[in-house]
Amino acid sequence: MDLSAFRASVRQDAPPASASPPLQALWWDAKGDWDKAHECAQADPGPSGCAVHAYLHRKEPDLANARYWYNRAGRTPATGGLDQEWDALAAELLG
Repeated sequence: MDLSAFRASVRQDAPPASASPPLQALWWDAKGDWDKAHECAQADPGPSGCAVHAYLHRKEPDLANARYWYNRAGRTPATGGLDQEWDALAAELLG
């Protein structure tokens, strides 16, 4: 699945079955369900989950918490637009 198809999948009622928890988090975020997105991000304690977790707290906005999660992900805090970060994370996760 590519980024375009993933974005289109947001019209469905549930994320793609093959989506990892961090990718599911982005999917739920795109649907406007921050709480469900946060729950999915927390389900993956690895770098990808931490990166999406950081994005979600940046969006909240809880920048101190976001910095913590960027650090856990081994990443520099994002400074661009939220849509740009969402696209970059989704593309990375879709690999």
